[in-house]
Amino acid sequence: MTSNSQRRVLLAKPRGYCAGVDRAVETVEIALEKYGAPVYVRKQIVHNVHVVKTLEERGAIFVDETEEVPEGAIVVFSAHGVAPVVHEEARGLSLRTIDATCPLVTKVHKEAVRFAKDDYDILLIGHEGHEEVIGTTGEAPDHIHLVDGPGDVANVQVRDPERVAWLSQTTLSVDETIATVEKLRERFPKLMDPPSDDICYATQNRQTAVKQIAAHAQLVIVVGSTNSSNSVRLVEVAKEHGADDAHLVDYAEHIDETWLEGVTTVGVTSGASVPDELVQGVLAWLAERGYGDVEEVESVPESMRFALPHELRKNLRITPVG
Repeated sequence: MTSNSQRRVLLAKPRGYCAGVDRAVETVEIALEKYGAPVYVRKQIVHNVHVVKTLEERGAIFVDETEEVPEGAIVVFSAHGVAPVVHEEARGLSLRTIDATCPLVTKVHKEAVRFAKDDYDILLIGHEGHEEVIGTTGEAPDHIHLVDGPGDVANVQVRDPERVAWLSQTTLSVDETIATVEKLRERFPKLMDPPSDDICYATQNRQTAVKQIAAHAQLVIVVGSTNSSNSVRLVEVAKEHGADDAHLVDYAEHIDETWLEGVTTVGVTSGASVPDELVQGVLAWLAERGYGDVEEVESVPESMRFALPHELRKNLRITPVG
């Protein structure tokens, strides 16, 4: 092992909760305070094991499908967004809904509707089965074709190569998305861009931050869950930009001490759905093993905030959908 005097931690900033996650988690917390348990949540409110467990302990009940919610109950839609059919299902069950969809995901939904109205084929860059992709596709299922990375571009079939637009899942790797768009443009020179970048500011900022620390760290530890797309991307980005090794962990106790062999500098960051208490746990674990020198490296200032869903803002009173 290296001597303690050589060991240090580079702590990425920004990291952890983004504005959309903060808003979604706060939405469930306020709903529980105002209306009491149980409050139902369709899918995981955000992709983080600890957050879901903590909210369950307070009385949130997470379900996979709308039909699992008792008629007339309160249900919160997750930050990843839902397809229009889910709103219809909720109306059919007389559910009282609170929509915690991230406003940046809602923007992509609106872009999909607009491109479909203009009869474009929409090439949605994203990962099959991800909740955000399912929700966006549901806005215009007859117009949207999923493109899962640069290697999938050759499989794309469209009606008219002159009328093609692209959108993307908000939590992708910025670099991979750029590479996919470049490949698409080779096939479809008239490819229409969205009005603004779909990759969310927080995803970009966290990837920029991890690139900065990865260049100076032999090991990067990313705090986040395996079903969190943006957290998984951070591991990939760290490896691509200088780190010899990078791992994803939910908790400090998931770190393998063998990862530290020969390591003087450890980079630490966290996905956009991770509360900072989990990062502090990792820092404490590292400090116990001689990595007590922590330098925070800020790459991009971040101050974004989103208002709570209108269903909560309206006199903090929920009204039935429909």
